[in-house]
Amino acid sequence: MFSLTGFSRSKEEEGKVWDVLIIGAGPAGFTAAIYAARFGLETRIISRDLGGNMALTDIIENYPGFPDGISGSELTARMHEHVKRLGVEVIFDDVERIDPTECAYYEGPCKFVVRTKNGREYKAKSIIIAVGATPRKLHIPGEEELTGRGVSYCATCDGPLFKGKKVIVVGGGNTALQEALYLKSIGVDVTLVHRRDKFRADKILQDRFRNANIPAILNTIVTEIKGKNRVEAVKLRNRITGEEKEMAVDGVFIFIGYEPKTDFVKHLGITDEYGYIPVDMHMRTKVKGIFAAGDITNIFKQIAVAVGQGAIAANSAKELLEEWNSKVME
Repeated sequence: MFSLTGFSRSKEEEGKVWDVLIIGAGPAGFTAAIYAARFGLETRIISRDLGGNMALTDIIENYPGFPDGISGSELTARMHEHVKRLGVEVIFDDVERIDPTECAYYEGPCKFVVRTKNGREYKAKSIIIAVGATPRKLHIPGEEELTGRGVSYCATCDGPLFKGKKVIVVGGGNTALQEALYLKSIGVDVTLVHRRDKFRADKILQDRFRNANIPAILNTIVTEIKGKNRVEAVKLRNRITGEEKEMAVDGVFIFIGYEPKTDFVKHLGITDEYGYIPVDMHMRTKVKGIFAAGDITNIFKQIAVAVGQGAIAANSAKELLEEWNSKVME
């Protein structure tokens, strides 16, 4: 994943009120910035890195226009270059809190203050939150080092690269079983590893899983992922007996849930019980002037979906600003 030094603000920008501030520089944030800039809105992105989960993906083969695939890092770089050509800078910082000020939520116009962990403040008339959701990690040796080199959190993205190869899927919920079934359907030799003795998935998925004759190793955890340049093996430990063994594999697909990165907006009451941000068809949240797009909305987690939502969010922000401007002119 990209991580760069901070964008240096001019004195003029320190007191500036942006039309749109976009939080997050993944596919949703980049697309929102492209559309907002083309609409003529003064726009900035604030993000702690570039690309998000997209940048961690080895090869992306399901994004339109790249039939031979494209690496996540290259697609990230191309999107970044696109927004730069439109004059949109990325401010590399971590957002700590968003507060509405001078804001009559359903009459407008609003003004929001974005506060970062570096002690900076940025003001905007509208906000688009596109911070994504981070796949929950196992936090074991080898996982971080081999992410994108056999360790994956997206079967739809990376599964076709493992046709005819042996992988494990880690997890026991709906997503784990669904992704295991998908991998099996495209010709991957898949085994599921689950830490409990029973699956947490819906019964219909469990029935499909059993009918597919996918091997399952239960009551077992992965303690290490091994490999030099790519995944070569995993270490497994039975939670009941303590027995340990090593299993040769080409890939590890981890599906043990996601962690939405929304602590900085929970005080606004726009998150659900799981930390995601519900939106309507226009990407509007419960607070007028704040929109959300991408994985943080908990809709089908794909780059193509995030891109579409980013475009909608930018258009909705433009329409709201036009509405507020017309009221000011009255």
